[in-house]
Amino acid sequence: MYPKELIELADGIKSMRIRGAAEIGRAAAEGLAIYANSSTTSDPDAYMEGLGEAYLLLLNTRPTAVSLANALRYVQHRVAKVHKEGQGADALREATVKASKEFKRSSMEAVKRISDFGAKRIRNGDLIMTHCNSSVAISILTEAKRQGKDFKVIANETRPRFQGRLTAKALAAAGIPVTLIIDSAARYFMPKVDKVVVGSDVVTSNGAVVNKIGTSQIALVAKEARVRVYVGAESYKFSPSTVLGELVEIEERPPEEVLPNEELSGMEGVRIANPAFDVTPAEMIDAIITERGVIPPQAAILVLMEEYGWSIGEDTVGRTVVEEE
Repeated sequence: MYPKELIELADGIKSMRIRGAAEIGRAAAEGLAIYANSSTTSDPDAYMEGLGEAYLLLLNTRPTAVSLANALRYVQHRVAKVHKEGQGADALREATVKASKEFKRSSMEAVKRISDFGAKRIRNGDLIMTHCNSSVAISILTEAKRQGKDFKVIANETRPRFQGRLTAKALAAAGIPVTLIIDSAARYFMPKVDKVVVGSDVVTSNGAVVNKIGTSQIALVAKEARVRVYVGAESYKFSPSTVLGELVEIEERPPEEVLPNEELSGMEGVRIANPAFDVTPAEMIDAIITERGVIPPQAAILVLMEEYGWSIGEDTVGRTVVEEE
């Protein structure tokens, strides 16, 4: 039986009350800490079984968000090491809470460093376009404003959930002049834009970026207009599974987000497709801004190698393989 607080948190992620890849990752880590604080078992094996169930509950809330999966892995991996050492349930609870706090702290520190790197790319007089409600993108822009830079922002409203409205409010509250536009007006305004700054939900091993639906169209329009595209991404958003050729699952959201059920019921034969994310190829991105520095998209594999301690070598028939060091 899951504690009520954990169920509410999982529902908050699934229903998008908790939104944004960074916030989702931190919430996932907090969810395992909630399990730890609610567990009363003295059996370490039973504790680990319950932790695994809480892990799966949270993992299944948003299938595309690699930040969520990586946050859960971060905590579970550290707790599993304590379990292998033969320590008791109290030590496992302590390890869970500690790892959760460590992940959340490192996540916040990563955003701060990305903001510092990203703000250096902003110039006085810039007109910047952004999309969705990325805490990383907002942090870059607000840091540039804090440094005294004078620029303006165009925020796409990001249908069908209109997360861009939240971005517009946050930027305006920081004193940044912002214009809110409908998504389909992006090409109309792009010739006036100097830079595009967006966040990301997943970065694949080949440098492609999975982000809120519509991002790839904005990147395509930017490329046509010769406008640079910058993506802010913490290293825990880089997907290790894509090294092995796995595809990123694109979440399909409920149709009622696009059209209320009462309207859809009167449109016989009409089906609603509501993908939450799309994929922007590496060649449409100028740079990915991470807490480790600003890199070309093609260097994403190097971030994964450093993050997970891998090396690239050859197998017995001369094929390139990724190996654990």
